[in-house]
Amino acid sequence: MKTGTIYARTMKFVWLRLALGMAVTVASIIIFAITVGVSNLMGAEPVNVAGLTIWFILSAIIYGLVMNYVGYMLKAAHVAVVAKAVTTGQIPDNMVEEGKAMVTKRFGATNAYLVLDRLVSGAVRELQKTVGKVGNIFGGVPGMEKVVEFLQTFIGIALGYIDECCLGYTFYKEGEGAFKAGCDGVVIYFQNIKKLLKSALLTTVLVMVLSFLAWFLPFLLLVAICNALEWGWIGAAFLSIIVSMALKYAFIDSFIMIRTMNAYMEVAPGTAITFDLYDKLCKLSSKFRSLFDKAKGEMVA
Repeated sequence: MKTGTIYARTMKFVWLRLALGMAVTVASIIIFAITVGVSNLMGAEPVNVAGLTIWFILSAIIYGLVMNYVGYMLKAAHVAVVAKAVTTGQIPDNMVEEGKAMVTKRFGATNAYLVLDRLVSGAVRELQKTVGKVGNIFGGVPGMEKVVEFLQTFIGIALGYIDECCLGYTFYKEGEGAFKAGCDGVVIYFQNIKKLLKSALLTTVLVMVLSFLAWFLPFLLLVAICNALEWGWIGAAFLSIIVSMALKYAFIDSFIMIRTMNAYMEVAPGTAITFDLYDKLCKLSSKFRSLFDKAKGEMVA
């Protein structure tokens, strides 16, 4: 099943993700309005540094709490349904309920999913830093700074969706333990990384362009609104960041996730795992080593 078809047929998840993101945005705007009101009562500038700092901290706390719990499970259910669509070509009619049921059946408890997701994400970040260190070798070469910067951005975006791919692989390998399947999923990704990075080139460009538009277009609208409310362009800039995060989380991340999982699942089932890659990745990433240890624990149990 093609990426566009899966995206269109799982739009219910996209709208739910947008609703979640916009709820956080509305909460952030309310906090911002209160901050501006308090500043005015105190005779300060409508938007000052102290007010912006308080607003930013409170908004970050709300965003973190909501996305780390509700957002995580919504993403997991979406990944489960996409994995089924990619591997079987079938999408259940009651996809949200079916997705939740698949997550519960596979992981048992929410904590198990969160631990696996964070271990995979942590391993990806550590491996990305390793790539960054390699890029620093060329830092002193004239004209290479921008090239290295783009390559690091490209690799960072391409690797940023490994966790979804690996979670999708755990649903595909139902007969294996979740940590074992997740660990294998990371190895399979890096074993096929040359092919997957080639297919990720367009993905990187799409993410960069769409993310800019998701920020710039709301910024233009919010400048007019904030000027009318005498909040200034700084307030518009900060608010547009919150709005763009909600739009990116719902529309862009969902599409890129599906596109990446599609490319991944084309090669994953037929990949014969090179077992010495486990040891190499363990040496490069302590998080992957922790994931590998949990996978071995499952096999012993």
